[in-house]
Amino acid sequence: MITLTLLHPIQSVPVQSWCFESESVVRIGRSNDNDVIIYSAVVSRHHVELWNQAYGWEIINFGANGTYVDDKPIAQVSVADGMTIRLGNSGPKIRIQVGATLEPSPINNLPQPEFATQNDEVSQEESTIWAVNEGIIENDEDGTLTQIDLFN
Repeated sequence: MITLTLLHPIQSVPVQSWCFESESVVRIGRSNDNDVIIYSAVVSRHHVELWNQAYGWEIINFGANGTYVDDKPIAQVSVADGMTIRLGNSGPKIRIQVGATLEPSPINNLPQPEFATQNDEVSQEESTIWAVNEGIIENDEDGTLTQIDLFN
């Protein structure tokens, strides 16, 4: 199992999480065909992939603006439990946990953002859409907006 957690840009607390139990590849990017969809000016359509290899998870960058670990650009690295990646040098941060179960926790009394869901026409599975547009997180399911400035 692998858990990806989008972190608040200022407080580095969890904002949204995705768990994948048996996938061999997890794709992150702006395009709707990714497993984790993040709309941001610095995130490529197919930005990064996580591959479940026999020896552990690997992260592979495909993003034009790069993927960073500890402020250093990476091409392909092994995933370490608890590591944080950044999509682009100023983009969203994602913490990666391997083999961990997701534990709910409050986000320092911040209102919990709501997330739109969209039916995948191919598999008819429900997937979460995380819309980040120029630093604003949007819930476009019913037209309401939840805003967090990602670049301050």
